Amino acid sequence: MSFSLPSIEQIKDIENAEIDYMTDRMSAIQARPGNPEGIEIQRFGNAVCSYSKTMTWAAFNTIKGLRSEDIDVIEPITEFYRARARTPRFEVIPSLVDQSFLRRLSDRGFYQSGFHTSMVSEPQIYADGYSNGFTLLECREDQLELYAAIHCRGTGLSDEGIPYVLENNKVLYHRPGWKFFIACLDEVPAAAGVMYSKDTKASLTFAATLPQYRNRGLHQSLLRRRIEEAVKNDCKLIISQCSFQSQSHKNMERLGMKIGYVRASWTERAAE
Repeated sequence: MSFSLPSIEQIKDIENAEIDYMTDRMSAIQARPGNPEGIEIQRFGNAVCSYSKTMTWAAFNTIKGLRSEDIDVIEPITEFYRARARTPRFEVIPSLVDQSFLRRLSDRGFYQSGFHTSMVSEPQIYADGYSNGFTLLECREDQLELYAAIHCRGTGLSDEGIPYVLENNKVLYHRPGWKFFIACLDEVPAAAGVMYSKDTKASLTFAATLPQYRNRGLHQSLLRRRIEEAVKNDCKLIISQCSFQSQSHKNMERLGMKIGYVRASWTERAAE
């Protein structure tokens, strides 16, 4: 399969893989007793809308899966988020919506606020070994708090967030398709990553490296470890996301991943 110019079907496969892992993650968190994060998942036409009352980051409050024929559900989607005091973010994939759809977003007060890159490759086993001093391990259940600490400290969150990250990932640990990994440098836990697989597709959903261990190759090694795990799981497609031209992007390119598409984010303008 060539990704030099992805077909419409390949583009849909990439997006569907992203929808699958995010919906499964949100559903697992929603199923915690009492739904403490206030998760809701709603569908309008082809669109999958996620919302969290407590997790206000855009990643947990976004609209995926849009097609041109969803033009008439833009308003109901907008009202869904307004009723919950949240600014909606539409994720628009090239070739899947037309000019009329984009004009409707603009007419309803939305503007193109950013870009994000979806990377893709076929699974592969790499010929060379890992760098000296590196150990790549599948995370044990009793190491989930360690994972949560790396997650928070590697993304700039305070340690106060560790219990919340821990609880929201505990519910994924035994859920089909999810795997957690920890990378050690000279036996010191220094980075972590997550993978979700379903229907022969693997999504490299998250990775973080502690600040003091960056620029040592840990992120690239975690990418490679998860890609090789996808081979063991008989996956045929590997998907990940990154900021365009970021270090993550460069690491993915070095391992043979290519741009599937660069999606656009559309955000509602704040009232003046």
